[in-house]
Amino acid sequence: MQIKITKSGLKKDEVFFLTEFGEGRGIWCGAPVNPGAEMDVEFELSELLMRWVDIHPIPAGEFNIRLEQDKVIFTGVLENIEEDGTGYLRIGEGLVMFECLGEPMALGVFVELQVRDVRIYPFSI
Repeated sequence: MQIKITKSGLKKDEVFFLTEFGEGRGIWCGAPVNPGAEMDVEFELSELLMRWVDIHPIPAGEFNIRLEQDKVIFTGVLENIEEDGTGYLRIGEGLVMFECLGEPMALGVFVELQVRDVRIYPFSI
């Protein structure tokens, strides 16, 4: 996903970013970057999410990334959840991987993922 770094945060390596779908924050895991830098990245959501607690179906919506207090909310289409709990959220053309537990959820519908810990890696082919 393409992001633009908007500013540094208070924690070590924390950055705030802007995408075509909204804004968020996370820990930058690459060479130092300055505000204004634009790049392709991958998001890693390292915490274990609970379906129906951290992941909620929402009425048909639109792709979105936003900040709410200490959480980053990713809104997208739930593409798949594998047997081992690895899930895939589609936001635009990009996929965000996550790990989850809990009761089954319908695939192909819009959901919100609420996370506290987002790691951002520069994407290189």
